[in-house]
Amino acid sequence: MPTLDDIRACFSGDRYAVELTGVHIDEALPGQAVCTLPLRPELLNANHKPMGGAIFTLADFAFAVAVNGHSQTVTVSQHIDITFLAPAKGSLLTARAACLKAGRQTCLYSVDVTDELGTYVAHATVNGHSITTPPLQPLPQA
Repeated sequence: MPTLDDIRACFSGDRYAVELTGVHIDEALPGQAVCTLPLRPELLNANHKPMGGAIFTLADFAFAVAVNGHSQTVTVSQHIDITFLAPAKGSLLTARAACLKAGRQTCLYSVDVTDELGTYVAHATVNGHSITTPPLQPLPQA
């Protein structure tokens, strides 16, 4: 079973979410993940609230970690429906992804995004589809 550090190493290849956006993997269990995103100024819109795209990236990435972190196959997002519920009031977003149903090739996950003050920021449902590639591997060290 991969460790949290193993999973972080595999997902370091998602440079947009990890490097540019700044998402961090806090927990990864089979079918579950918790990821956080510190809200830096470049992630805010003109109203000084997190951009929808930043929230979406966090939710999608949490799904990816939950579905792929302990899997022998690779599952990609097939359809995501996200509802933005309230603007974040805090400075740290947390996404909690959980499997609702897993089949041979498709799955359904729920992702809830909150801030550290308890604001329920967004809810997403994600349909995933397993593709025929080997499991994620860490990037080779340069």
